[in-house]
Amino acid sequence: MVDFNRLVEWFAKNGDRVMVALSGGVDSAVVALAAKKAFGNNAMAITADYKTLADEELATARQVAKEIGIDHTVIEYDELENLEFVKNDGMRCYHCRTELGQHLVEEAKKAGVTLIVDGTNVDDLADYRPGIRALRENGVRSPMVELGIAKSEIREIAKSFGLSVYDKPSNACLASRIPTGSEVTYEKLQRIESAEIIVKSIFGVRQVRVRDHGELARVEVGRDELQKMFDVDSLALLDAKLKELGFKFVSVDTAGYRTGKLVMIDND
Repeated sequence: MVDFNRLVEWFAKNGDRVMVALSGGVDSAVVALAAKKAFGNNAMAITADYKTLADEELATARQVAKEIGIDHTVIEYDELENLEFVKNDGMRCYHCRTELGQHLVEEAKKAGVTLIVDGTNVDDLADYRPGIRALRENGVRSPMVELGIAKSEIREIAKSFGLSVYDKPSNACLASRIPTGSEVTYEKLQRIESAEIIVKSIFGVRQVRVRDHGELARVEVGRDELQKMFDVDSLALLDAKLKELGFKFVSVDTAGYRTGKLVMIDND
């Protein structure tokens, strides 16, 4: 696996200890795997539980770290204490990642680590992502960007090493389901997370976004899974369950999920 070998070599050329920002997705999982291969016990992974991360994502990060055998730390802070983030303007992701970067730097200093990396890949650069810039400003590096490694190659690496997340759909923080300009609150985040769990349990789909438009819940699933949604009885159950959460109207987006669909500057 040429790209994986290049990734391991990248670490060997750039330090002897590393901290990997592990999100629970396939990208950061492969970076963590390469870091562990390069540095052994001198590689560590860190996941931030910042209140907009779904419990499912946190559980996946723990599982992946266990599969890799890398030392894993979960730090907690409350993103909703950041008023710039809460107001949910076009720079929400920048404010989120600025705070994350600051916490990563702080934890790295405690551990005596100077190299901090994340799982950003070259495909991510095609979107408008102010969060990437925020991490760069805090010194976080992206080895897969520096090496020109794309998402398809990352999935191949993950599959070849038997990582459980090799085909895991991409995800984003729960706040990305809230329209720009609408304030982020605990209540909205909890309702969105509960709604997405309901959709997955009823229809057996893997990629789900429940967009919170106040009274309206707009459900998006992957285009390859849309056919699973068109069962009258299941839709009636979905309608009832989501209305129990406080929504008055429930719709299924027949165009399916695609990145940045809620607001074109979002990275979801």
